[in-house]
Parts: sequence; structure tokens; C-alpha cells
Amino acid sequence: MFSRTAFSSVKYPLSHIWHYSKYKLTKNVLQAFRPVTLLNHSRHPRFQFQSILQARLLSSETRAAIDKAVASAPVVLFMKGTPETPQCGFSRASIQILGLQGVDPKKFVAFNVLEDAELRQGIKEYSDWPTIPQLYLSKEFVGGCDILMSMHQNGELAKMLEEKGVLVAAD
Repeated sequence: MFSRTAFSSVKYPLSHIWHYSKYKLTKNVLQAFRPVTLLNHSRHPRFQFQSILQARLLSSETRAAIDKAVASAPVVLFMKGTPETPQCGFSRASIQILGLQGVDPKKFVAFNVLEDAELRQGIKEYSDWPTIPQLYLSKEFVGGCDILMSMHQNGELAKMLEEKGVLVAAD
């Protein structure tokens, strides 16, 4: 279902690196181009580097599949593993936070990114967020585990979940 398009890399001689390193490329400038490639600062003339301008593009098929997944429920979590058996500590923490908040299981769906490499990379490009897990609320990207933890601790997450109407109804 997911397919990736291939791109060729452009290579520059080492002298090009030194020209740009004089101007001290900042982290923000480097992050503007994805994926950020590591520059080899060796003085050996044989070394070359991939272009900073090399970028990944999300295929229309992958984008459509992710759009469909994000729209499949009011609360969507892209995680490593399943809610019953998370495969990383950050995914486990995200599931625990959602459980503590009282998210209605009928309004929640999780996607295991470990089952599909295209989904795993595609979701990062789709949201422009480098880490997994990723939470979407009513088709809107909220953030990763660190954002969820912060919002949980300061009460913003509880308020947002209540406003979206995704909590288990009190009897």
C-alpha cells in the first residue's frame, strides 16, 4: 500500500564544504532541508558529502493513506507496538497518559509503525515531527511523548480532550 519514490543525491567536492563552513551554517538552516546530512570535516580530498538540498518527498499514496488513518477516529496515536504491548518506553508513556486522562477506547485508535516501514517514515514527514509516538486529535497533530507529558502535567491535555469530547462519559 505504501510506496516510496527514490531521489538521487547531488555531491559536491570537499572545497565546497569549507566555503560554506566559513559562514557557520546554523542548526536552523540545516534543519530547513530534510534529511539533514552529516558533513565530513576531514581534510582528505576524497571525501564528499550529500547535498543539504537532498530532500524526501511524501508520495501521494502515502499521504492519502495517512490522511485516512488520521481521520479514522477522533484520537489517533501512531506508536511503536500496540496499546496492549508497546515496543518502546515513549509509546508506553503516551498510552498511560491517555489512559490516565480517561480517553474513551471507542474514540481511540492506534497504528503500529513497526509493521510498515513506509508508514514509519511517512508519518514523520507528514507531521514534520521527527519522533514517534505522535498523537492526533480530531485530525490535528498534537505532538510527541514529550509534548503529551508536558500538557498532561500542566492540565492543558485534560482541557483539550474535554473540549473535543473524547473522554469516557461520567455516569
